Amino acid sequence: MVDAARTGGPRDEVALRAAHRAHAAELYRFVLRQLGDAGAAEDVVQETFLRAWRTADRFDARRGSLRAWLFAIARNLVIDHARRRAVRPVHPVEADSLVALAGGDGGFDEATMTAWTVEEALRRLSDDHRVVLVETYLRGRPYAEVSAELGVPVGTVRSRVFYGLKALRVVMDEMGVQL
Repeated sequence: MVDAARTGGPRDEVALRAAHRAHAAELYRFVLRQLGDAGAAEDVVQETFLRAWRTADRFDARRGSLRAWLFAIARNLVIDHARRRAVRPVHPVEADSLVALAGGDGGFDEATMTAWTVEEALRRLSDDHRVVLVETYLRGRPYAEVSAELGVPVGTVRSRVFYGLKALRVVMDEMGVQL
């Protein structure tokens, strides 16, 4: 591997900040044009710099510029995002549907209370359990993807989900919520 500091790569925080200042806006415009979703574009740009930070030792200025490397990372993330969206399309949900999902018929207030209850229960879990439950159950992300993001084996993510759900049941029971 080539030393990233010698080749001008984003090895340290100062270099990463400079790369972000120099390329983030252009990356954002590129990703936004591809995805058509401002929130998703922001997430992809953030993930681009996170991956650049994690894999800085792979950057070799003799093979291409930092800008080209960042755009290649972003392009791959756009493709991944588009594939995920194709598998799990996002459909807008009406407020009445949220109430039905929450199991109530008392209007939006009941759905809001349900959401607050779930949020409070999640807050009472350990960080490790909360993160995997939010990412896998609430955001619908695959275990392998969450595993790669957290830098832990897939088996660890599965274990955290299992024990996180058990802990969530206990917390909900302590809160007086009937499941």
